[in-house]
Amino acid sequence: MADKNNGSDLTLIAANTSFEGKIKTEGSIRIDGKFIGEVNVKANAAIGITGSIEGNLSARTVSIAGKITGTVTAAEKVVLEAKSVLHGDIRAAKLVVDEGAIFHGNCDMKSAAGGPSGSPPLPKKE
Repeated sequence: MADKNNGSDLTLIAANTSFEGKIKTEGSIRIDGKFIGEVNVKANAAIGITGSIEGNLSARTVSIAGKITGTVTAAEKVVLEAKSVLHGDIRAAKLVVDEGAIFHGNCDMKSAAGGPSGSPPLPKKE
């Protein structure tokens, strides 16, 4: 009988490791090395202080302590920790920016309903 993946698997790209290409996982990922390409994660993504991504990242929640150049998309929340650097756009329902984080780009915050995060959708104009 095969085990069903419940999203608890963790993929790790360690410090002093570089990887180029596309990665897709049903679980979570932590990147402490260098990744060039596209990252698609069903669960959570964490970029450690020594981690960097050149490319797009998509996950349920994203926590960034390192560097990213590219678009970050989160179904729920993006957290920019104190020493993080993000050059690119953010698409997320919630955004947390710690003091000292650097962000150059645009931010689009919408809930699953399509309105601003935490508020009901705006009524349509006639």
